[in-house]
Amino acid sequence: MIKQYFRIFTIIFIITLGATLGAGLFAGIVVAPTIFHSEALLGSELLTRFQEGLLMTQVFERLAYVVNFLVLIAILYEVIKFKSFENTRWSMMFTFLVAATGLLFTSYYIPQILEMQLLGEAMTQNEAFENVHKGSELNFKLFAFATLGLLILTLRKTLR
Repeated sequence: MIKQYFRIFTIIFIITLGATLGAGLFAGIVVAPTIFHSEALLGSELLTRFQEGLLMTQVFERLAYVVNFLVLIAILYEVIKFKSFENTRWSMMFTFLVAATGLLFTSYYIPQILEMQLLGEAMTQNEAFENVHKGSELNFKLFAFATLGLLILTLRKTLR
């Protein structure tokens, strides 16, 4: 009976990994370029770069809920595997990376960017903002890589 529940939880975990990875990649690859190059689609510049940034921040703020949910599920899944002696050092490492980079993204980078945006447009046009933004991009790429790694490991173990 418990094995059946764990199997269902594994399916939920795999779907959550894939959905979160897909949503993150879609936001970064499709949504961001569309928002930041809206003048190409609309024919003229209707929004300032600052306004486009505000829109993009809203997308990532909503994505943060999905990321936090994944972090919670990943940690819970790894703890269950640990208790039944089924985890590996790779799955622990990828779970740690997913949790660390996910929480860094949702608990540090997004609030930091929101705070700078609240201070006005001038605050988002300086080196400090650029550094925070570049850090968030790098962090999210590492999060996506770790999520993909954890997805592959979980699928390999499940499909055996």
